[in-house]
Amino acid sequence: MIIDTLDNIYLYKNFSDDIYKGLEFLQNVDPTINLGIYIINKRVKAIVEEYETDFNRPFEFESHKYVVDIQCPIIGVERVFWSPIVGMDIKTPYNENYDCTIFVNPNSQILSADIGNRVFAIMFENDGHSPKHCIKSSELIKKITIKVSI
Repeated sequence: MIIDTLDNIYLYKNFSDDIYKGLEFLQNVDPTINLGIYIINKRVKAIVEEYETDFNRPFEFESHKYVVDIQCPIIGVERVFWSPIVGMDIKTPYNENYDCTIFVNPNSQILSADIGNRVFAIMFENDGHSPKHCIKSSELIKKITIKVSI
C-alpha cells in the first residue's frame, strides 16, 4: 500500500500512466461531483460514493486480482486498515463479477492510515484493505475510488 498526498502526484508520472491519470482526476475533481461511475480511459474508472464511516465495522480485508485501487475521500476522512493477505483466511471466495476476495484473521501486522484531506491510498493485489472505518466518530464522507485495470 502506498500512502501519499495529491501534492506529490508528479512522483507517479513515470510509475504508471494509468495510475497517474487516476491521480490527476482526484487532484482536479470538484467536490460537488455527482455520485456514479466516470470513465477516465479504457483501463481507468472513478467510482464516486457516499457513506457513513463506522466504529463497529468488522475487520474484513478485501483484495482485487485485476485492479489497483486508489482511494481518496474528497469530503471527510476515513481510517483504512491494511494487512498482507498472505496467511489470512478466506471469508468470501473470489468473485469474478466484483474482482474481490474477502479475507479475515490476519496473521501479521495490521497498519492503519487516515485518508482524506488530499491524502490517498493505493492498494495492490496483495494489499488486504479494510476501508470505511471512522476515526473519532461516524461521519458522512464522499469518496472516490479509482479502479486501474492491470
